[in-house]
Amino acid sequence: QVQLVESGGGLVQPGGSLRLSCAASGFILSINVMGWYRQAPGKQRELVATISGDGSTNYADSVKGRFTISRDNAKNTVSLQMNSLKPDDTAVYYCNAKIRTWSGIRFVVNDYWGQGTQVTVSS
Repeated sequence: QVQLVESGGGLVQPGGSLRLSCAASGFILSINVMGWYRQAPGKQRELVATISGDGSTNYADSVKGRFTISRDNAKNTVSLQMNSLKPDDTAVYYCNAKIRTWSGIRFVVNDYWGQGTQVTVSS
């Protein structure tokens, strides 16, 4: 069974920094895209950043220049370095990964999500 476990959320003042990490475990054959999404109260979940297996990245306009996504393919981990945080960044952050596994009959690729970690930016 595949699991994604996140860590690193918390409370930070505006202008501060936080680093989120996510580790995938289980019977994993390969991981395609990994990414971070967030959901603020009363809002829909939105993409923050994604990174493909070759290192190509994609960011939401609202975080460009402030957030950096990275991954370690050998350890099946993805991280999000968040700098210059703003109150609008307050949300639950979710790790996501498209993971290839063996179903017992054929190879399948499914979306997996972490449990979410709270990030609060407030003075």
